[in-house]
Amino acid sequence: MMSPDKEENNLEVATFAAGCFWGVEAAFSAVKGVVSTMVGYTGGTFENPTYEDVCTGRTGHAEAVRVTFDPSVVRYEDLLIEFFRIHDPTTPDRQGPDRGSQYRSAIFYHTEAQKRAARSYVEQLTKSGSYRRPIVTQIVPAKEFYEAEEYHQRYFEKNKGAGCHI
Repeated sequence: MMSPDKEENNLEVATFAAGCFWGVEAAFSAVKGVVSTMVGYTGGTFENPTYEDVCTGRTGHAEAVRVTFDPSVVRYEDLLIEFFRIHDPTTPDRQGPDRGSQYRSAIFYHTEAQKRAARSYVEQLTKSGSYRRPIVTQIVPAKEFYEAEEYHQRYFEKNKGAGCHI
């Protein structure tokens, strides 16, 4: 049995939350070296949440994307660059018009190496002055990941880009 943090064939897993998961998934799906993506819910305390449960903001979950990638093609650090490129990490519990803790900015690390890389990159961005406001992205251990309903998976691909912003 494989660890949820490691996949077969030396693939690795990363999990990110950056607002509405439709746009986040679309952005990561386009990265060379990303083998697959899955949208879902993580970071909360409620077991087997549904979209409707998470939308209440009371489950503690974030809309997130689990990214399976080939580290021989794309580095985790490159995924961090993409993550910060596609959202505003300075807005607590909000991305664009979407508000609530389910839309928070978070990196759910699967390994100590991912934790170090995420912290280092946030420190680098902070020192560079890239943002006028402080970065509020949470860097927390990966928890149970609950796959979102099928109609959310690859939503932009199925619906010709309709929906939330990227």
